[in-house]
Amino acid sequence: MAKLIECIPNFSEGRNQTIIESLVKIAKNVKGVTLLDYSSDSSHNRSVFTLVGDEDGIQEVAFQLVKYASENIDMTKHHGEHPRMGATDVVPFVPIKDATMTECIAISKNVAKRINDELQIPIFLYEDSATTPERKNLAKVRKGQFEKMPEKLLEEQWAPDFGERKIHPTAGVTAVGARMPLVAFNVNLDTDNIEIANKIAKIVRGSSGGWKYCKGIGVMLEGRNIAQVSMNMVNFEGTPLYRAFETIRFEAKRYGVSIIGSEVIGLTPAKALIDCAEYYLQIEEFDYDKQVLENHLLN
Repeated sequence: MAKLIECIPNFSEGRNQTIIESLVKIAKNVKGVTLLDYSSDSSHNRSVFTLVGDEDGIQEVAFQLVKYASENIDMTKHHGEHPRMGATDVVPFVPIKDATMTECIAISKNVAKRINDELQIPIFLYEDSATTPERKNLAKVRKGQFEKMPEKLLEEQWAPDFGERKIHPTAGVTAVGARMPLVAFNVNLDTDNIEIANKIAKIVRGSSGGWKYCKGIGVMLEGRNIAQVSMNMVNFEGTPLYRAFETIRFEAKRYGVSIIGSEVIGLTPAKALIDCAEYYLQIEEFDYDKQVLENHLLN
């Protein structure tokens, strides 16, 4: 079987169904690629696709999706709760089967170069593809977002890895990279006070002294009139989901706020959820490899 590589492009569009459906159509019609999942959120105004494919197919589908997004998503008119800097905000590649991180880094650079050569969108390489330590963290790369990116690109240390020091006028800037699997995990609070979510996010995220492998921000879900702690768990074994969840529960109590639910965006490794089950059920001497039925069926 050919090597399998995952790609999870994030698009700055979660409301226009025509654009979203067109992206889905492209994703389903590239040879050697399977669209595993996609989800859209109107409050975030963002869509996340999960694709898996061989080396050639995954590069082609990534480019075709970025091309369509650049032609149909106008960042000068974009508003949403999620930080963003481009029509296609981020394009990560993840090794899945018989693929290495080195190969995914090479793929990310190939795709980044093609995007810039053919679409004139400046590219930052991030995570394992990053060319400097400062560019490894997506939050640092994206800081300033679309509106302040023209000035940021002129700063000495923020020349794009591919392209000139100017944004694409409507498609902005895109981050492309290679990384290990992460879990997009959000926790919803029974309050409409976004400041509470912001304060809790600051406590839970690693960059401000919280859990090392957690990135988090507070966002407002306008459609439900509730605040949310939105997180990327970049290493679910280093910082399990339940640990972030319980920290949020604990910190929310000081404001008289409770958790009303959580959500996983896109796909997640099974172990991330099974680790939560093991924790909350207090299963003694649990063996993930031997006691999960599906593991026997797949091995």
